[in-house]
Amino acid sequence: MDRKVGVAMRRRRVKITGIGPVTPAGVGCESFWQGITQPVSRVRPFTALGAEHGPIAAAFLERFNVAEYVKPTPALRGAARHTLFAVAGTALALTDAGLALDELRTANSAIVTGTSVMDFGGICRTADSVHKFGAKGADGRVVFTTNVAAVAGTINRVFGLAARTMALQSSCCSGLDAIGHAAGLIARGEVDIALCGGAEAPLHRMPMLELRAAGLAPQSDEGAARIGRPFDLWRTTGVVSEGACLFVLEPEESPRAGYSFVAGYAHASDAATELCGGMVPAMRRALADARLRPAAIDAISAWGPGHREIDAAETRALQQVFNGALQDIPVVSIKGAIGTPLGASGAIQVAAAALGQRAAVVPPTANWEYPDPACELNLSARARALPQARVLVNAHGLAGVNTAVILERC
Repeated sequence: MDRKVGVAMRRRRVKITGIGPVTPAGVGCESFWQGITQPVSRVRPFTALGAEHGPIAAAFLERFNVAEYVKPTPALRGAARHTLFAVAGTALALTDAGLALDELRTANSAIVTGTSVMDFGGICRTADSVHKFGAKGADGRVVFTTNVAAVAGTINRVFGLAARTMALQSSCCSGLDAIGHAAGLIARGEVDIALCGGAEAPLHRMPMLELRAAGLAPQSDEGAARIGRPFDLWRTTGVVSEGACLFVLEPEESPRAGYSFVAGYAHASDAATELCGGMVPAMRRALADARLRPAAIDAISAWGPGHREIDAAETRALQQVFNGALQDIPVVSIKGAIGTPLGASGAIQVAAAALGQRAAVVPPTANWEYPDPACELNLSARARALPQARVLVNAHGLAGVNTAVILERC
């Protein structure tokens, strides 16, 4: 009996062929890139929750209609806002890649999405209805629409696919983890096309009041556009926002052009006593996964939410990995421009990094003005022209989770 002994499948390189950003800085690649390269904050007073809940500052999409991106279908009825963002992002990514639905429907594919919180908009509405009308006020639909698995499932139905689906909920690392997991599926030959990314729409009574009470959202909306100040001496806390970004991932041999290869991915957790300490092994393992040394990194997309303690802790982690070379590596946080859309943040960072690799430009860190000795990084409030063969993308979230992805220019 003939057997092939010692034959191992080659790990395939995975490239990004389509990008679909849905963000306060712009929707679609062209609009998003133009917006994210401007040193402008999109944070404003958010009044939709009512004055009785106190001031809230956020970055948000003031005008969004999913019907501009896909035809209305029953699958969209009652869908959560973060799901609608993801559907629009998928449509944009498919168009950007030039991937026809007929080809996608016959391909071996997967959908991997990341979302940090459930649809509290739907949960609050049914809770209010029960409080007002009793048990008969309960909306059974929210069982199906509010959980994070509904994001990938709805994409599958809206586009008429038969893809494998997976939903990840790893706090603010969710979207970046989704990209890493999807890349792994392609690299191992399990699928040939993956739709992946993050989507978030947390601007509801819950969790906004709880985030503000925990010191993770501003106590005031005064001077809203200046509140989010990543790595700045006068930063206070981060600003919560909404948005999404979906990607088309394919193996290197795909005929479609790629932006960047997903060269490395890893995740790690903080020790109980060290904030962002898990970033160090996450970065080192991502470098090992990409078979690179720290000196190979040309730019860093930092997590940098503008929180006094988290920004300083990330700086310490970066110093441990890059040592004295850190001062020569441009670092950017896009949170000053768009706030922190929780689990969608890392995915939107990947979009900015991949577009930056193609354009040879590092976006600005909006609102960074006064250097902090505790955050000695190579920052700029202006966009910088710089070829970037390899970019490190960092994410951090509640419960001490950390994720790192390395992009290599195609």
